[in-house]
Amino acid sequence: MERVVVITGVSSGIGNATARVLMSDGYCVFGSVRKAADADRLSADWGAAFVPLIFDVTRQDEVRSAAEKARSLLGGGKVVGLVNNAGIAVAGPLIELPAEELRRQLEVNLVGVLAVTQAFMPLLREAGTRGGRRPRIINISSMSGKLALPFLGPYTAAKHGLEGLSDSLRRELILEGVDVIKIDPGNVATPIYEKADALDMSAYFQSPYFEAMNRTRAMIVFQGRRGSPPERVGRLVLKVLEARNPRPAYMIGSGFPVWMMRHVLPARTTDRLISSRLGLRRLRAAGQFRGGQV
Repeated sequence: MERVVVITGVSSGIGNATARVLMSDGYCVFGSVRKAADADRLSADWGAAFVPLIFDVTRQDEVRSAAEKARSLLGGGKVVGLVNNAGIAVAGPLIELPAEELRRQLEVNLVGVLAVTQAFMPLLREAGTRGGRRPRIINISSMSGKLALPFLGPYTAAKHGLEGLSDSLRRELILEGVDVIKIDPGNVATPIYEKADALDMSAYFQSPYFEAMNRTRAMIVFQGRRGSPPERVGRLVLKVLEARNPRPAYMIGSGFPVWMMRHVLPARTTDRLISSRLGLRRLRAAGQFRGGQV
């Protein structure tokens, strides 16, 4: 257990794939799950290279207990990396979204990242520099942290916040000798798209946005299911952990169009491109917004 990496959210998706990639390269993974059943399943599948930590990132007492458990199990190992991956996606038109839904999104995807980072920071400090490599905090953000899509406002707000939090934290931790890197994946084929397809949108059935939301969801699910395999993100995490001088940020997947829309095109042009791609302008022109209003 010489090289240990803590990864949140390993039950499926990017976290699961990243854990498998790192373990195949000789790392020991301390991975978070919320259910004991998932901990048992993964332990049976992965063996001694995996140590489950059961906690919810929104429950600070559970996070602190998990960090204490990790310390007790390290033996002579060192926590050389923390991958903040756990997250959810809340959808809905912002003008109608219950405020508690936005709070839930931010608690998991933003506040939870800070809570986990604070709890495991002492272990990262103690790891010290190995072969010229500083301990690393890797925050899994999203292209949504660069480019805002309609009806994903809560998720976009959390990921925009994570971008800023990561930059501020990296500059603060220069004092500590700990590096912070953010990874912005594009479309990655994970179970989150199956959850999106099964999302109950009945709360918005009477909304004038309902048809537009359906079209947007269909496009996102279609593209997501055809996205990159999550192992590709895992291999990038491995590269970041092993690099002597990693870049502060990486995009993986369909990054160039997002970069163009964010940094080159005027905002109004981007508005038109997104609304055209999602069919929003056609819906408006055809009067298909319920009640004829927006």
